[in-house]
Amino acid sequence: MKKNFVNLAFILTLAFLLPSCYSLTYSVGEGPQSGIEVKEKNHFFIYGLATGKTSDPTAMAGDATDYEVSISHTFVDGLISAVTFGIYNPTTTKITK
Repeated sequence: MKKNFVNLAFILTLAFLLPSCYSLTYSVGEGPQSGIEVKEKNHFFIYGLATGKTSDPTAMAGDATDYEVSISHTFVDGLISAVTFGIYNPTTTKITK
């Protein structure tokens, strides 16, 4: 019984300490109006210390004045980062017009 409790406590501690997929979302103007989505990848290297190509949300939105920007580290991005042992760390930028 004691061993089960220790195992459960260990698993719960890991669940709270492990990082999850993060995201940053903000609205420009009135927010999305038409629901059109545009996605681009951002490229970071060596645990995010070196920057490769990054997306420009303003250019992605085009001439739209009302849109929402969401920058996230998706499950696939995390998987790629784990497989490359942190050498390549992509993120995804999504614009909803």
